Amino acid sequence: MTTTKPAAVEVRGLAKHYGSVVALRDVNLTIGAGEYFVLLGPSGGGKTTLLRTIGGFHKPTKGSVLLHGQDVSHLPPDKRPTSMVFQSYALFPHMNVLQNVGYGLKVAGMSKAENRERSTAALEMVGLTGYGERKPHELSGGQQQRVQLARAMVLERDILLLDEPLAALDAKLRKDMCLELKHLQEKVGITFVHVTHNQEEAMTVADRIALIADGDLVEHGRARDIYRTPDRTFTADFVGENNVLSGTVDAVDDDIVTVRLSNGKTLAADRREKTVQPGDAVSLSIRSELVQLATDDPAPDAKPGHSLGGRYHEAVYLGLTTSHMVDVDLGHDMVVRVVGEFGLEPKKDEPVTLYWRPGDLRLHTD
Repeated sequence: MTTTKPAAVEVRGLAKHYGSVVALRDVNLTIGAGEYFVLLGPSGGGKTTLLRTIGGFHKPTKGSVLLHGQDVSHLPPDKRPTSMVFQSYALFPHMNVLQNVGYGLKVAGMSKAENRERSTAALEMVGLTGYGERKPHELSGGQQQRVQLARAMVLERDILLLDEPLAALDAKLRKDMCLELKHLQEKVGITFVHVTHNQEEAMTVADRIALIADGDLVEHGRARDIYRTPDRTFTADFVGENNVLSGTVDAVDDDIVTVRLSNGKTLAADRREKTVQPGDAVSLSIRSELVQLATDDPAPDAKPGHSLGGRYHEAVYLGLTTSHMVDVDLGHDMVVRVVGEFGLEPKKDEPVTLYWRPGDLRLHTD
């Protein structure tokens, strides 16, 4: 007989109101045991409220939180199988590193010997062997964040909640810590729920991502799918560098939808099982790295309905990539992103053609 293991976290119909302000609105979400799950979204969207509600720091206005199949909506944080890593390091300045890590065990009444043994093991787990006698002010920002991780891990809870844990770090250190977090989660095998507004951070660590905005769960799925095949317009606009174009359905022919843009030109997109009819307002998106730029007319390999003419605007060099900006008479530029140096760089206002493979343009109906 096979038994189904309950999810580590299950949120059912969760809402959180502060007076007339709706911070969360009817959120339903399931996070598997041993999963690295990221709550991604713009500031003020509700992701931290959701995390803190899972941890018991906020009481839901309605709905429930289940951890390992048990309803814990009424329980305080210390009665839940969770531990929290906050954005600020919140270390006790008068205590050394080992004392900071073992503080929760001391409060729980653990003996000094066992506390020291477990705290030392936790420091080793986060790469801080030999740092136990130092004070917090003697550590770098990254080291202080590791101490906070060790303080959470030493409690041996099987769900770790991380609230913008890398926000205070510089870009280089953030990248390094992202990989360390991912490797740590794989090593210990517990569930990580990580809040961030940083897309690169989310993509580096996440098994799955949920996009939270304006109190709503917009979309969730595997990190790769959220990036490459977004279903919702908001997701396409927020994650990565997408070109998003608004238009009206002109015609539907089996699985091909023809969309008329505001400049009068039409593009063709795969319907992808979406229900649309002529006259419907829709949007189209395509990743900037999937768009090709040509000065030839017609462009090589361009297919009818899968290209747009415009005038070259400028190039933005970012080191690893160069973004070419093209005015296609839609009120905003389209972006062509290429790896490396500038590559093809037409003159300003020179006529150019943008084109792409037929399957790369995505249709959105929301």
